[in-house]
Amino acid sequence: MNTTPLTSSPSSDAATRKPALRIMPCLDLRQDRVVKGVKFVDLKDAGDPVACAQAYVAAGADELAMLDITATVENRPTLLAVVQKVAAVVPIPFTVGGGIRDVASATAVIEAGATRVSTSSAAFRRPALIAELIRELGSERVTVAIDVDRNPKLPSGYEVFIDGGRTGTGADALDWARRIAGYGVRCLLPTSKATDGARTGFDLPLIRLLAEATPAEVVASGGAGTLEHFREAAEAGATVLLAASVFHFGVIGIPDLKAYLERCGLNVRR
Repeated sequence: MNTTPLTSSPSSDAATRKPALRIMPCLDLRQDRVVKGVKFVDLKDAGDPVACAQAYVAAGADELAMLDITATVENRPTLLAVVQKVAAVVPIPFTVGGGIRDVASATAVIEAGATRVSTSSAAFRRPALIAELIRELGSERVTVAIDVDRNPKLPSGYEVFIDGGRTGTGADALDWARRIAGYGVRCLLPTSKATDGARTGFDLPLIRLLAEATPAEVVASGGAGTLEHFREAAEAGATVLLAASVFHFGVIGIPDLKAYLERCGLNVRR
């Protein structure tokens, strides 16, 4: 099991500053390969998950996420063998999602070496699962992901999607986020279908909406294409900056990103 602490003690001069931003590369997994698509489709191969994980650790990633993106729609558990292999080379917090449908599947992922689990579709279909996971694993080990698309007919302008972005629910994303936070979840991972993989920037109104309406940390996910996009997400209220394709394909290096954010006056995990 990955025994990396979930949080680290702040330095003395950081005590009165905003929480340090963390950089989180994300490995979207299909079978045993890392893939990346645009708006949840058109997937392209991006490499071996273990090799990718090792490279990101060496580059200075603060955390790592791995999402088994077809586990839910294929009605199967997360690929535990891959989790074990990646966890063995990852000394940083490691979040795993995909196929987390009950306490047993979540526990199996933690025992395989993950630090945290992320659940989305199963939590939406049966919200009591969130409370069960927190009770069994602790709130620090539970992230709830929210896939959304824009829908001007809803009060927040965003609709919750499940099944890897395939199925609209008609539910308002802000209402769902507030409900999630009410269970004691400390971290929300929203991804906007409108920006995912497009490299046009994160969905800033979505980040701002959730950061202002809930006490949970918000992970910026879906749409990074430039250094400026990460800064904008942090200024919108995200404390974890997640990206995939720009890291996988060498568009942005993690050391360069951290240096840029520091030049912008932002507090960055070192």
